[in-house]
Amino acid sequence: MTTQVLVVLALTFIINLITTLSYSVRIVGIRTGRIAISFALFNILVLISRTANGFQAPLLAKTVENDIKNGVAGHEFVFRLIIISCTLATLFGAFLIPTFQRILSKAVLNFSMHKSMPKLIMHAFSKAGILYLKDNISIPAKTNITQIKLEAFPWKIFIFNIVAVAILTIGVLSAVYASYLNPEYRTTASNLSAFVNGFATILMFAVIDPHLSVMTDDVTLGKCSEPTFRKYVVYMTIARLIGTIAAQIIFLPCAQLLAWTASKI
Repeated sequence: MTTQVLVVLALTFIINLITTLSYSVRIVGIRTGRIAISFALFNILVLISRTANGFQAPLLAKTVENDIKNGVAGHEFVFRLIIISCTLATLFGAFLIPTFQRILSKAVLNFSMHKSMPKLIMHAFSKAGILYLKDNISIPAKTNITQIKLEAFPWKIFIFNIVAVAILTIGVLSAVYASYLNPEYRTTASNLSAFVNGFATILMFAVIDPHLSVMTDDVTLGKCSEPTFRKYVVYMTIARLIGTIAAQIIFLPCAQLLAWTASKI
């Protein structure tokens, strides 16, 4: 396993961990009454995630280029291992959500008081900040999973989320792996990830995100209870976990489709 692959595994884990934690930001906004500040502070982590995402494809592409030059066949196991890292990061992020909620809530209130990012960062690494982190480590409540009511379960949004996550998980990976399947058009194939991710992104931001946004406003207006909204967050997290597992199934067919498309367009 090359250094590039190891770096990609680490970057993929970070990206999916931050994405999973993003589900808890709305809860923090509701609890603190400062939704805008909650998203503003979380965007710092999003910036890290997007920066990591920018390195992912070039590093994988370099590995593929070297393998093709050396006459090495595609390492399907490596790509599936990267998908597994998505699943592990999602699972780890799910367990971190309660702890992250408490930490981000404290950060939001602290920033609202001092309105200074440097002071917030200094407080985070101070003795008081470290003790606060230690005292607020928590795991998800068992009742959030065991008390799922099927009659009120959001099946449509749940399934859409699974589909969107599965496609986003393998978008870049399938496009890069298609270079192994069709080396002559590997540049074209690797650039087709935009079409794959585009569909999932539209689904995510046109259907799923607006639904959660409406629920967030309903909780703020008193039309929906916070426990109900927390259950929706649990549902979406479970859907994300299933989506990363489903990505294993569609990875190779998608790569084959992109390899074929690259030679036809």
